[in-house]
Amino acid sequence: MKIEGIKSCYDKTRGLFYFARLCSKIRLHAAGQLPAEYHELLGQGFDGRTVRYMEVSYDDLRAQVLAGKTDEETLDWCYANGRALNDEQVLIFNSFMSKRGWHDDETDEFIPEMIRQYGFPDDGRIITDFDLIEMDEGRWTSDQWRAAWK
Repeated sequence: MKIEGIKSCYDKTRGLFYFARLCSKIRLHAAGQLPAEYHELLGQGFDGRTVRYMEVSYDDLRAQVLAGKTDEETLDWCYANGRALNDEQVLIFNSFMSKRGWHDDETDEFIPEMIRQYGFPDDGRIITDFDLIEMDEGRWTSDQWRAAWK
């Protein structure tokens, strides 16, 4: 479903995938513009993986976003109050997040089930969680991941 103002999984904040999306979801939820289907996973799923990797709490990060900080300022806050990531750690995070669902424990059941639930064609194009999200929100292209890594 298209959601005005939600960022892509591939949007980067200082090179880090997903962080901009996490911040945009917080802002949209606070403004009453995030669809109810997204509420259950706020702070969970990829949101939870992100804050755990950053070694900050979701509630504390949320408070920073709602205080009016930009994505970059919020990430700087995470680096100062949790874990400051070096280039290698950003690469590891981006690699894990962008490939989740591909040749892992979600490959055989979760990804095919989500393809069915969303009514997407099961033609081998959707192989990761990012693919599912991007296609559902109308941004997916077959080379999207290539552009994101440049």
